[in-house]
Amino acid sequence: MPDDAAARAAAEARAAAEEESAFSHPEVAPDATAAYGDDPDQVIDFYAPRVAVSPGGGLAPLVVVLHGGAWRAPYDRRHVTPFADFLARRGFAVANVEYRRGGVSLPAQSAAFEGAAGAGTGGAGPVAGRWPDTFDDVAAAMDALPGLVRESLPQADPRRMVVTGHSAGGHLALWAAARHLLPADAAWRIEGPAPLRGVVALAPIADFTVADKLEVCGGACRQLLGGEEGFSARLAYADPALLLPTGIATTLVQGRTDTVVPQAVAEAYADAAAKAGEVVGLTLLEDVGHFPLIDPAADACAVVAEEIAQLAW
Repeated sequence: MPDDAAARAAAEARAAAEEESAFSHPEVAPDATAAYGDDPDQVIDFYAPRVAVSPGGGLAPLVVVLHGGAWRAPYDRRHVTPFADFLARRGFAVANVEYRRGGVSLPAQSAAFEGAAGAGTGGAGPVAGRWPDTFDDVAAAMDALPGLVRESLPQADPRRMVVTGHSAGGHLALWAAARHLLPADAAWRIEGPAPLRGVVALAPIADFTVADKLEVCGGACRQLLGGEEGFSARLAYADPALLLPTGIATTLVQGRTDTVVPQAVAEAYADAAAKAGEVVGLTLLEDVGHFPLIDPAADACAVVAEEIAQLAW
C-alpha cells in the first residue's frame, strides 16, 4: 500500500475509533426539562452541578450546550448528554438545548454522523437545518433561559453564562453571541451584546464560505440556508465570520486531525476576527479529531472544560 494510502487508512481508522468512543457512553437523564415553545423540539434539559466548587458554595456558572450533527434531524441533544453530565461533574450548571433540525429527507442512503451525505441539496440523506426555524429556536431558547433557569435550575447563576457548542452547535454558539450584529431587518437581532461571559466553540462550522468550499458535512451550510439562492441571500444573517467583532470573549477548540470540520474553518474565523479588530483564542490540539472534544473519556474533553472554566469563574 503506498504511503499516502496507508496514512489515509490510518487516519480513517483513528477517526472511526474516536467516533465510536464518543458514542459509547450511555445517555444521561437530566435533572429537569423545560419547554421554551410548543414544538416537541423546543425544550432544554437541565443538569445540576454534581459538586460545589463556587467560593462559599454560591451559585454555579451556567454552561449552555448546543449540540452538533450538521443541523440534521437524526442527531439530537441525546448524544451530548454524557458531555453535559461531564461538565456538571466539574461543578457547572448545564442547559442542554434542543432545536428544530432538518426534517425533510433526500433519497435514502446511509451516512456517517454529520452527514457524509452528498454535497449540496442534490446529495443523499437528511437535509441540514430548517430556515428560519433552526435560528428561531436558538434565539428563543437563549432569550427564555434566564427565566427557565430560575424555575428549573436554581443552583445556576445566569449572570455567569458561557455558551459552548460542537460542530454545527459551535456555529450556533458563535451566532447566538453575535445577534446584536445581525442586519437591522433580522427578526433575531438584539440591541446590545448578549449577557455572556464568553463562548467556547468546539470544532465549529464557523466560516460558511470556507466550509462550503470544503464541502463540510456534505454541503450542510448550503442546505441550512435553503440551497443555491438562499446561500447567497442569507449568508449575512447566518455566517458568524461575517458577524464580527462581537465584543464577547471567544475561544475556539479544534483538533488538528479533524476530518469532519477541518482546522482551516476555525482558522478562517480567527483570521476574520483579527481583521475586525478582535482577538479570538484558538486552541489547537495535536492528534485529536472531531469527536474527542465531547467525549468524557478523552483528554481533549478535559481541555474543553478548562477553557470553559477560564471564562466562567
